[in-house]
Amino acid sequence: MEIKIKAIHFDATEKLQQFINKKVDKLVKHNEEIADVEVTLKVVKPESAMNKEAGIRLEMPQRDDLFASKTADTFEEAIDLCVDALKRQLEKARKDK
Repeated sequence: MEIKIKAIHFDATEKLQQFINKKVDKLVKHNEEIADVEVTLKVVKPESAMNKEAGIRLEMPQRDDLFASKTADTFEEAIDLCVDALKRQLEKARKDK
């Protein structure tokens, strides 16, 4: 599984990248079919609260991609919210299978 992190208009810190990798690796426990993960980080409306947006796309062969996008005060919080949403989507997909 390959994790691609795109930070739009800023450079993601090494600490943030490690946090993202750690959180996304936990998703593989829910479904081993995940081939690639694309994480997009963006700051919306600087100088305001709730301005960090994170989106995570899971690419899986023979299935539709799963996607979650959340906005929060910090990128870490937004990533946590995305991972929780994707866990629910993976569990639902497993039940539908």
